[in-house]
Amino acid sequence: MIRVLFVCYGNICRSPMAEFLLRDMVQKEGLADQFIIASAATSAEEIGNGVHSGTRKILSRLGISCAGKTARQMTRADYDQWDYLIGMDTGNLRSMRRICGGDPDGKIYKLLELAGIDRDVADPWYTGDFETTYRDICLGCEALLRRVRG
Repeated sequence: MIRVLFVCYGNICRSPMAEFLLRDMVQKEGLADQFIIASAATSAEEIGNGVHSGTRKILSRLGISCAGKTARQMTRADYDQWDYLIGMDTGNLRSMRRICGGDPDGKIYKLLELAGIDRDVADPWYTGDFETTYRDICLGCEALLRRVRG
């Protein structure tokens, strides 16, 4: 099993979008039984809240349900439980390393770096631009899928 945890600040916009997009991608590739995919937050601000309406709208348009998903905070134990811990921006990576006590096994990545792009996935909570976030997350998830497939 390949275990992927996507992480953003609140776990209501970017990381659940990545979680459900990658789940859809691996299902369409016939690889769903080889992956466990989830998402979490670096902060406690949104714990228990559902997915943001902007993310839900995009996923719904694609025929992808995120029903039942609520925000949860990343913990130190996540480092040992996941193969890939993928943050959306530089601030997320800093927080992830703090929560995990570093990254001794080299499991922490920034999503767009997997696609060879040296920038953050902009937070649509602030930009309001969920379409650009969607395009960036697709690029990153496609690159991750290529990477794990060899």
